[in-house]
Amino acid sequence: MLRKKGFTLVEIMIVVAIIGLLAAIAIPNFVNARTTAQRNACIANLKQIQGAIQVWALDSGGDEGTAPTAAQLIPAYLKAMPQCNHKDYVLTAPNADPVCPDGNATHTLSTAAAGG
Repeated sequence: MLRKKGFTLVEIMIVVAIIGLLAAIAIPNFVNARTTAQRNACIANLKQIQGAIQVWALDSGGDEGTAPTAAQLIPAYLKAMPQCNHKDYVLTAPNADPVCPDGNATHTLSTAAAGG
């Protein structure tokens, strides 16, 4: 009698169940890590913009209440205008903190100063 080689249905179901369990654990962790990375990137962009605006104000003797234009900052102070989720940042006056264009409350410099 010839014996056929292969996996039984039970073995295949066990493997699929294990893969499903691993996916159920890994996907939420991946989403959380991605959200944290996006927040950290946005905060880094806000710091970069704030620094460029401060240096521009010192160099140009600009008024503390006047916001620079992108043309005034690029390429002398910024290589290119950073973006958050494909949206351009709105430039603020030197005495104000830049804001995330998404309006996300966790993407602020005060969050970065508080540690997270």
